[in-house]
Order: sequence, then C-alpha cells, then structure tokens
Amino acid sequence: MDGLLVDSEPHWRAAERAVFDTVGLFLTDDQCKQTTGMPIPAVVNYWYLRHPWAEGPGATLGEIADRITEGAHERIGALAQPMPGAIDALNFFNERDIPVAIASASPMSLIEVVIDRLAIRDRLTLWHSATLEANNKPAPDVYWGAARRLGVNAANCIAFEDSGSGVLSAHSAGTITVAVPADFERDDPKFAIADMKLNALTDWSPDLFAALIKLKPTPID
Repeated sequence: MDGLLVDSEPHWRAAERAVFDTVGLFLTDDQCKQTTGMPIPAVVNYWYLRHPWAEGPGATLGEIADRITEGAHERIGALAQPMPGAIDALNFFNERDIPVAIASASPMSLIEVVIDRLAIRDRLTLWHSATLEANNKPAPDVYWGAARRLGVNAANCIAFEDSGSGVLSAHSAGTITVAVPADFERDDPKFAIADMKLNALTDWSPDLFAALIKLKPTPID
C-alpha cells in the first residue's frame, strides 16, 4: 500500500524526522529512505541501535513509534495522492472480476485512512494488516493471511510491492511477485528475486499480465 498504491512515503519520512528531532536525532530525508518498507517499530529500533537517545516520558521506543504513526496518519489522510497508475491497475483487475486485496505492513487504522483518502473501498475485496499476524514484513505472514481470507492459494496470487522488505515477504509467501521500486533504489539487487520489475504501475498491461501467469504451473484461480 505505502509507496505502491498511495504516495505516502514522503509523509512517513516527514513524520519520522519531526518526531526523531524531539529526541536529538536529526535525520536527513536520504537517511530515512534507508528504512523504506520497514514497520515503524522496526524503524525506531533501527535508529535507536545506531544513535540511542535518552528514554523518558514520551521518548520510549514504543511512544516514539506511536507518535510517528499518528503524525503519518494526519499527513496521509489530508495530503496523500495515489501513485501514478494505481487506480488504473485496480480497475484492470476489477474489470476482469479478479479479487483485489491490500496486504500491508501498516496498521489497519492507516489502511482505512488510505482507502478513504483514495476512495477505493469499492475496488477492493478486502484489506489485511501484518500487525494482525505473528510476524510483520519481511516475513510472509500477511500474504498468507490475505490469501487465506480470499480463499485462494498464495501461489495463485500476484503481489505488487515497492520495497525490498515487501518483495521478500511476497516472494517468501510463494506469490508471483512484481517489484515497482522507487527511483532512488530501482537498481538495488534486493529486487532481483521478483518475477518482474516495473518502473511504475503505469507500465502495467494485459500483455504483462499474460506473461506473468505463465510463470506458475498452477492456473490462476
């Protein structure tokens, strides 16, 4: 969802920088990009291990994560826009009566914010958060959970992901995996495990769909 359907990553980074500033950790935007796709508790832990701050009221790791999430909620709900090609990609599957699910590392509350911000509720079959599973991305749990709720095998699903963590999650779940990386990391080797890599969702087409479903021996449900 984040960075794939909705242009939310700049808002996450802005929220991270604003909250980390309060504990004396002054990150650049490029530094924040190092943790793209990681769940927020993992982001907070990542930076605490490298630049520990004095924990106190409002500054524990859990509180910092909550404050970042709250700030991102506010910014995304008010400002975020769909990624190029995102709505057309949803329409592509809707027109073919293929179920569509969100499988996100973000909490369900933020998923709801994005769905309402983009007005895509009627284009989705369901939405599922990795925070409801035992393990968040890059573990495969959220994709297995989403497939189970759809009533299909994960091997019969196509997963679109913009982050390395998400690609690893989808690939580990056994899905057909399409990477749509951001410009700043498009050539990173971590995306090599994907079955296909797109510059943007605007590249998605019937021909690419036909090519993808030939990659798996099991027919698409």
